Amino acid sequence: MLREEVAISTRPLQWKCVESRADSKRLNYARFMLFPLLRGQGDTIGIAMRRSLLGEIEGTCITRAKSEKIPHEYSNIAGIEESVHEILMNLKEIVLRSNLYGPRNASISVKGPGYVTAQDIISPPSVEMVDTTQHIASLTEPIDFCIELQVERHRGYRMKTPNNAKDGSFPIEAVFMPVRNANHSIHSYGNGNEKQEILFLEIWTNGSLTPKEALNEASRNLIDLFIPFLHAEEQDIHLEDNPNKVNVPFLTYHDRLHKLTKNTKERALKCIFIDQLELPSRVYNCLKKSNLYTLWDLMTKSQEDLLKIEHFRVEDVKEILDILQKHFSMDLPKNTFSLLNPLE
Repeated sequence: MLREEVAISTRPLQWKCVESRADSKRLNYARFMLFPLLRGQGDTIGIAMRRSLLGEIEGTCITRAKSEKIPHEYSNIAGIEESVHEILMNLKEIVLRSNLYGPRNASISVKGPGYVTAQDIISPPSVEMVDTTQHIASLTEPIDFCIELQVERHRGYRMKTPNNAKDGSFPIEAVFMPVRNANHSIHSYGNGNEKQEILFLEIWTNGSLTPKEALNEASRNLIDLFIPFLHAEEQDIHLEDNPNKVNVPFLTYHDRLHKLTKNTKERALKCIFIDQLELPSRVYNCLKKSNLYTLWDLMTKSQEDLLKIEHFRVEDVKEILDILQKHFSMDLPKNTFSLLNPLE
């Protein structure tokens, strides 16, 4: 019996997508299973994954609209069937896919009569409309419909801020979360000490990413959160005169990196993720989309390999070289770009 229990506890975990469908362009669904788990592990993973899926994944939204011809949000415009408020609500529902880094400008410029849809939005090349048929407004007369828009990538919710109507700018309440819902359930099987669990995860997305992509992103975010516990030394917490004030010394990435250089290089590099390198968000996202997650992944690529990454520039490679040369002096294999010869 003991031998069987050991075999069960050491069996490698497996995951599988048991169902996947696209109910519409703006609603994708998938169901995943993870097994075999020991008793209690299903809830541990399921609760954490659900919170990460709903709160940690970034999405793209229209966050502001501007038109100097509109006096206030609740006004009506001659020749447009919808009120300004209804148009703003329709803009809120537009589903976007992007790899933006900071706010970007977009616009709509249409002449009526006719219907204004997401297809009429003139956006940056890095922004894609998931459903170009999404309705915005109905023009009943031959009028010019011109609006400036602001597009941002973020996570969670953003409530509307107080609006200054004098400049014709109207904030839009944004729901950045690409995961619309996530549930987990647990199936137990076996008897006594051999009892095990299967974790089922159900994920619904708005079409800007697939449920599988959402699962991968949520998992990566959880891993990143636990990295400090793996590599940072325990720090003393000092209480001052104010008992409510706690000073916790922060062990920076550069401190951890300095300590890791004393260990085996490959093992250390595989334990440091690129989001700890203090890279610009645009560079970080380009590397991440190319499946480069750790320092080891990065340093096994040549300079030419990095320049083949979409939207990657020579200046980005130079910046990576400067960071690595400054904080991680070491000899590299000849088949990778050298820290000692940065780009000119």
